[in-house]
Amino acid sequence: MTATAAADTARRAIDARTDRLVALSHRLHAQPEVAWEEERAAHWVSSALDEIGCTVTAGTAGLPTAFTATLGSGPLHLGICAEYDALPGLGHACGHNIIAAAAVGAAAGLAPLVDDLGLTVTVFGTPAEEGGGGKIHMLERGAFDGVHAAMMVHPGPVDVAEAAPYAVAHLKVRYRGRAAHAAAYPEQGRNAADAFTVAQVAVGLLRQQLPGDARVHGMVTRGGEAPNAIPELTEGRWYVRARTLEELGALQPRVERCFEAGALAADCALEIEPESPPYAEFRTDRGLLAAYRSAARSLGREVDSADTVAARMNRASTDMGNVSRAVPAIHPYLGIGSLPAVNHQKEFAAACVTPQADRAVRDGALAMALTAAAVAGDPGERARLVGNTV
Repeated sequence: MTATAAADTARRAIDARTDRLVALSHRLHAQPEVAWEEERAAHWVSSALDEIGCTVTAGTAGLPTAFTATLGSGPLHLGICAEYDALPGLGHACGHNIIAAAAVGAAAGLAPLVDDLGLTVTVFGTPAEEGGGGKIHMLERGAFDGVHAAMMVHPGPVDVAEAAPYAVAHLKVRYRGRAAHAAAYPEQGRNAADAFTVAQVAVGLLRQQLPGDARVHGMVTRGGEAPNAIPELTEGRWYVRARTLEELGALQPRVERCFEAGALAADCALEIEPESPPYAEFRTDRGLLAAYRSAARSLGREVDSADTVAARMNRASTDMGNVSRAVPAIHPYLGIGSLPAVNHQKEFAAACVTPQADRAVRDGALAMALTAAAVAGDPGERARLVGNTV
């Protein structure tokens, strides 16, 4: 089959399902579920994949809201990652509804091609990207074994072909003090809220000495029980980001010492525990990237925006970074024309069900299908990718 014929076949298959793909995107958007609770989302997405002929396996890697959906049995095995968790309080303000629908669409586009192209295509339903590290657990438990390359698309304000997300550590911080009446017996208390105050001041001062591309940010999720009781238990969630896992390893202990300073000053006990394994920086595969750029440009998309927003998008983090360290991978951003709204704003969530967002579902699906078809049809790329197996 020629490249032109494969592209036409994929386009027809996706266009025939575009209405259903958009409906899936809107359905996910209307009923958001947060990390590890994506029961309806996993069912809806896997059911859509079952409809196009995939062999679906639920509960992949022992994770109730993970799944795999496989087409074909060819020697080149390509993975497509679907995310579908939402943000607490913000819904689909990162556009995972678009990611999931585009993944289904890519599989639909490749379904009539897998035999001719010698492909196995697996869509990975990956829960808990927003802080839980679902892909990392799946990777560590063997779900990606035998996969030669992986891809996904992610919505953003503008198109960016080459993703370079940072490494990140997700920390849960807890102080334990001693409660007492704040007016009658204050000397008997040990103020766990004061410990957080000291720690946050220390983090603020530390930022003066951090590399310009490092990030430390977080929030207090529990600050006490009553204004007339000295807080005995406080909790917070904090993220530490750096360009690479190696740089993160040097930075994280300095941040943790800021929390230790709060415990020392307030005479409280400190507990720090990871909320997930660290997310790695993303490593883009050049061959897959070239194929994606060509595919996206053929759809009329400008994939290399020079906008400063594009550069800032790459300071986010994703557990797809860990996958990219194991197999060749791409993670391009699809613009949905949302500016001035950007990811993790309610306004961006609203933009994820607009006509431009719906176009991104179709374009993302087709761009991934065309990328897969291009590398499958290139003998050099096939040989290179088959040599890169988890």
